[in-house]
Amino acid sequence: MTELTNAAIEVDDAPPADPAHVKRAAVAGLVGTMLENYDFVIYGTASALVFSKLFFPSYSPTAGMIAAFGAYAIGFLARPLGGLFFSHYGEKFGRKWVLVTTLFLMGGATFAIGCLPTYETAGMWAPLLLVLCRFLQGFGAGAEQSGGATLLTETAPLGKRGRLSSFIMVGAALGTALGAIAWIAAQQLPDEAIMSWGWRAIFWSSIFVTIFAMIMRAKLAESPVFVELKKKGHGQDQAPLKVVAKHGAKNVLKVIFMNWGVSTQSYTYQVFMISYLVTVVGVDTHFVPPVQLAAAICAAFAAFAMGYLSDYVGRRKMTLILTGLLVVTPFLTFPGLNTGSPAMITFVLVFGYMFAAQGVTGVHMSFFPEIFGSRYRYAGVTLGREFSSIIGGGIAPLLCAALLGWFANSWIPVAIYMSLTMLVSFIVTYSLPETADRDLNLPEDAKWGEARLGAGRKA
Repeated sequence: MTELTNAAIEVDDAPPADPAHVKRAAVAGLVGTMLENYDFVIYGTASALVFSKLFFPSYSPTAGMIAAFGAYAIGFLARPLGGLFFSHYGEKFGRKWVLVTTLFLMGGATFAIGCLPTYETAGMWAPLLLVLCRFLQGFGAGAEQSGGATLLTETAPLGKRGRLSSFIMVGAALGTALGAIAWIAAQQLPDEAIMSWGWRAIFWSSIFVTIFAMIMRAKLAESPVFVELKKKGHGQDQAPLKVVAKHGAKNVLKVIFMNWGVSTQSYTYQVFMISYLVTVVGVDTHFVPPVQLAAAICAAFAAFAMGYLSDYVGRRKMTLILTGLLVVTPFLTFPGLNTGSPAMITFVLVFGYMFAAQGVTGVHMSFFPEIFGSRYRYAGVTLGREFSSIIGGGIAPLLCAALLGWFANSWIPVAIYMSLTMLVSFIVTYSLPETADRDLNLPEDAKWGEARLGAGRKA
């Protein structure tokens, strides 16, 4: 601990970030997560609408849906592995290096999905290749949001970390919107065209987002905190994962459970409820993408608004308000969907996207990096978020579909599942101290009374 304390003394005089670098980091973070969510949304929508027929046609409709969601879950199982791999290099060589590399991997894997043969032409090789591409997609995404959040939080000036770091989730919401636009465009085609080449064109379109994101990240500067640590040489001879295991393991576990309920509800709204509306409520498939588009646009504003408010009321309080609300709302969500009313369905999905999908995570983008010490911040945030993705978003659509099958299409077990996981997130958040505006050069994790909420209000 003496070594870490000395490091804090030496890096405490880190220079403030250049405003141009702050803006560039915000845009680069936004564009990167826009690509990530675009990839995941077009895949999730395809899982609900076409993949069960194209890659798993020998199963019953329900079994095909479960199989398609199982392939979807593989991407989440790969995320912690990608997080482990990339966080190691992100701590040793910088946040920017990782953010450039993951773009290539995610964009390439998504483009490859559009080139895959279907079950009709390749038999069992088709779902196997789909799972492989999905694995690579998830492996690349494993350090994307965490890396962007860490770099942006370390770059942003005091008093503005919440609002600027929320751009990561603004990008995620815009990626969802782009995915919805892509599916809206595809659904203007005849059904035969969608099933033959229309779905492929959606995945091929990711190359344009990838190129745009690469141009933005080529000009990205490294975070001031990492530059100072590298200049001083502290910890460069250590394995970052060993450092976080020694000094930050407790908070990694807390981040896992803080994010569990949030990740569960996020992907339940974004993926499972599409399938629920089509298979149980009987909604026309053409109705879903326009609602997703409206919900995603609203969610982009919500992510920024929640991050902005957290700069004033604090990360902990803002997160408790939102997670407390989301403990209750699942029991109102499904009755609203079951009305079959287009207006009510739209309201429910917009609410879910705004608060469960992007609102809480908009605050988490600054909250999580502020929890950890400077030498293992990237690794701590990445491991916490991505391991929670296994027990959260990765299995949520699959488990919800299974619960629906086990309980004769009853929504009550699904609502209980959503509520209980969010209750865990609420309780764990309550156990943490406020972190807003704490000194990010400190090598130790956040402590009670250390926050400096409002310290940079005039910045």
